[in-house]
Amino acid sequence: MSSFFIEKLILATHNAGKVPEIAYYIKALVGEIQCAGDLGLPEPEETENTFAGNAILKAQTAANASGEICLADDSGICVNALNGKPGILSSRWGGPSKDFKMAGQRIQEELVGKEDRSAYFMCTLALAWPDGKFKTFEGRVNGCIIDGDPRGDKGFGYDPIFIMDDDTRTFGEIGFDEKQEISHRARAMDGLVAYLKLQNG
Repeated sequence: MSSFFIEKLILATHNAGKVPEIAYYIKALVGEIQCAGDLGLPEPEETENTFAGNAILKAQTAANASGEICLADDSGICVNALNGKPGILSSRWGGPSKDFKMAGQRIQEELVGKEDRSAYFMCTLALAWPDGKFKTFEGRVNGCIIDGDPRGDKGFGYDPIFIMDDDTRTFGEIGFDEKQEISHRARAMDGLVAYLKLQNG
């Protein structure tokens, strides 16, 4: 008989790129992991004005539809010289097709002539139960937007244009395993993993 605190966990995402990153941390701590996209669960419109609000909304929508415990994340890149944009609109800056190459070019175009290229990646995870209970976990990585062509093909989204503080490589140039130890999602996951380990005893 399994002793997992969470026997089945649904990842409330339709972004296939997020699934292996999230599963990497928790696959040994839950009984079974499924993806909302594979199950045909609804994807709500992100109407909240914070990362936490959108993460909770997505997790609770999936939990209500499935009757299972669900995990959602809302993450994005915030550019200080652009007043924190694209922020919670990070995926929508790529248009309906979520073209992040185009979205990255837009950021670089809007930074032309600006000295401050500092930015940060932010991630909020929300774990939600069908009864309405939820918990959140946050992570942040500071860095800057490169001045030049995108570099690297090992990540997704805005990874090829972002360099974290005290490094010279973009997130797109960092290998998968290393990124899982240092990214904004990794830092949010640290809190979730600690919570699951405590509950699993």
